[in-house]
Amino acid sequence: MAMPAGVRTDSAYPIPETMKAWVLGDPGELTLAEKPVPVPKRAEVLVRIDAVAICATDLEIIYHGPPAQIEGGAPFNKNFTPGHEYMGTVVALGPGVDEYRIGERVTVEIHAGCGQCKRCRQGMYTSCHNYGKNYGDVDKGHRANGFTTDGGFCEYQVNNINTLIHVDDSMSDEEATLVVTAGTAMYGLTELGGLVAGESVVVTGPGPIGLLGVAVAKALGAQPVILTGTRDNRLEMGKKLGADYVVNVRNEDPVEAVKRLNGGVGVDYVLECSAAANAINEACQMVNRGGKVCLAAFPGEPPQVDVAHLVRNNIYVYGIRGEGKSATHRAEAFMRQKRFDATLIHTHTFEMEDLKEAIRYAKDRVEDAIKVVVKNKHAEARRVAAE
Repeated sequence: MAMPAGVRTDSAYPIPETMKAWVLGDPGELTLAEKPVPVPKRAEVLVRIDAVAICATDLEIIYHGPPAQIEGGAPFNKNFTPGHEYMGTVVALGPGVDEYRIGERVTVEIHAGCGQCKRCRQGMYTSCHNYGKNYGDVDKGHRANGFTTDGGFCEYQVNNINTLIHVDDSMSDEEATLVVTAGTAMYGLTELGGLVAGESVVVTGPGPIGLLGVAVAKALGAQPVILTGTRDNRLEMGKKLGADYVVNVRNEDPVEAVKRLNGGVGVDYVLECSAAANAINEACQMVNRGGKVCLAAFPGEPPQVDVAHLVRNNIYVYGIRGEGKSATHRAEAFMRQKRFDATLIHTHTFEMEDLKEAIRYAKDRVEDAIKVVVKNKHAEARRVAAE
């Protein structure tokens, strides 16, 4: 493919004119189609996508439409490619880009904020003030790949350099897709929560973010780390990732159990990842006075919250929207150092052509699927060649 002037490529990484890409028509209607390979602009690179993990938010987008449509942003785009938890190889550099090199393995964050508003300048680009009126407007500088701008269920995608995280060669492609999941947990616990070693943490809900939340909390020195949930096999996985104690909420009252396990008092932090109906109130009962509750899940209905309890006990409640403040870079460093084994939550792999079956596994939790990954064929060819 002939790129415009100023875009650098390398003959070792030939780029076609078109690519295979899954596009979303009506909700639930995915079709494998041909699309032009996108061209990187200033401060952007072209990433050859090697692997993509399926997230619960992908399922919401695929079956209910992109969030921008739901939340009053851009109109529904029937040529839209979803998928946001992807990694790959840099194959072209936009004008002026020298922060990355062609051939470098990277994983990606979802959001590139406008870079101009107050929150973006603070590093809180997932809370960009231009969300709503300019969400996904690439001319404004905002990208949300897999949400309003095209995502990763394809062969190539453009990313702003601010969304890239270097991936160490010791990491498999599948593990690299999990860096942002771990980074999301780290963002909630450290950048916004201020967690320090020795403080106590409860994680509610052993989904992907919850399980890696356990791993991140333990790697940061939290003591104890308690995981609550409803499925024993997920709770056992939490133990492997660092949980000191696990509580099956079907068998005992989680608030009483947490206090019993923490010497009769509440904990310093709760990372709420379950979205259960009474999860917020239970989390607020679990923390001690002056404790913090981080909300990382999206309840289906507006919950009833005991605000008086929050006020009387000086409890801090805050939400996180995805990753932020470059926490993913620190998560990648932890994973590179093998501080925890994120691959434990990767359960199934499919080829990109089999995306619909992969989505079925993720949606219906077939064979207790947790993180399902789809890979492009060129990634497997590269692995075989390396061996």
